[in-house]
Amino acid sequence: MSEYRIDEGMEVTLHFTLKLEDGAVVDSTKEKAPATFQLGDGNLPPGFEAPLKGLTDGDTGSFEIAPEHAFGQHNPQNIQRLKREDFGDEVLEVGMVMSFSDPSGGELPGVISAIDGEQIDVDFNHPLAGRTLTFEVEVISVKPATTH
Repeated sequence: MSEYRIDEGMEVTLHFTLKLEDGAVVDSTKEKAPATFQLGDGNLPPGFEAPLKGLTDGDTGSFEIAPEHAFGQHNPQNIQRLKREDFGDEVLEVGMVMSFSDPSGGELPGVISAIDGEQIDVDFNHPLAGRTLTFEVEVISVKPATTH
């Protein structure tokens, strides 16, 4: 049994399952290696870290995470209308995920949300925006993070 509890600066190893409102599993480590991260390192949105604080080895929990603490509310301003010619010869379908360059040169995924003749709507919201998620965890170990 660890004397450590999850808090800032702790390295946490855990199994997690992320579910939608209807119980559909979005992501899970159950069938693979557990996730290891340092609290506050940006690997988990803050809304997922907050309920973990105070847990220790062997603890389990199931937490409902509201959209504003998960991936944000769906924002209509994140839907951009582009011209068909911007896509070249690419065959486009609604629901298709494409990669775009953001102003700083990074990759930004977008989902084709509507095709209206020469106008293509691309939704840049996170696919889980606006969703309330259930975050189930099984803590395997908690220890002070080692700095390299």
